[in-house]
Amino acid sequence: MTITLTIRPLLPADYAAWLPLWAGYNSFYRETVSDHVTTTTWQRLHDPLVPMFILGAFAEQQLIGFSTYQFQVSTWSIGPVCYLEDLFTAESARGLGAGSALIARVAEEARKAAASRLYWVTHESNTTAQSLYNRVAHKSGFIQYVRPLA
Repeated sequence: MTITLTIRPLLPADYAAWLPLWAGYNSFYRETVSDHVTTTTWQRLHDPLVPMFILGAFAEQQLIGFSTYQFQVSTWSIGPVCYLEDLFTAESARGLGAGSALIARVAEEARKAAASRLYWVTHESNTTAQSLYNRVAHKSGFIQYVRPLA
């Protein structure tokens, strides 16, 4: 059986379908995100004044994955760079190609915006995702450090 994937921007009406995926994404990374942060994030993703965007992967009209991305200025290029901040596919839908299709679509959107590069990070233990990432990109060699401020 062949599954047809559709990648499109998520609309405000897609909130209820996105919410369980968002919860699964945060659970995967053992993060707790408050309801206030969740609703604010959703609002930002649909605010034309905020340079954040969200795409959904649909199989048979069911949302099975999403990606968020944003454009940033850089000291290393004149044009923007594109940061793919979140990428998640429902566990039951893994292996259908949604992750690679979402990355490809974000890359397409980045090209349209004249971005010089697309980048993302993942946890070192996320070997499943890394098997995909190693096929579609290369490791930069940089190590991320985080210093909480609140």
